[in-house]
Amino acid sequence: MIDLVSKLRQLLPEIRERRRSDKVSASKVLQETCNYIRKLHSEVDNLSDRLSQLLDSVDEDSHEAAVIRSLLM
Repeated sequence: MIDLVSKLRQLLPEIRERRRSDKVSASKVLQETCNYIRKLHSEVDNLSDRLSQLLDSVDEDSHEAAVIRSLLM
């Protein structure tokens, strides 16, 4: 468990930026991990929506449309 929490600390931007001397509890690391995953999901959803809108605005047979479709897959 300690190894997992240590690896999560390295992945989380907010915790990684803190000084090494600042102790962060395992529960705080897990809470921040959940928050970070939710944020990433939200960013993916937003980008997907933007790509869908962009796809609606281009000719569906164009090279651009094919690239957008591949990004949405």
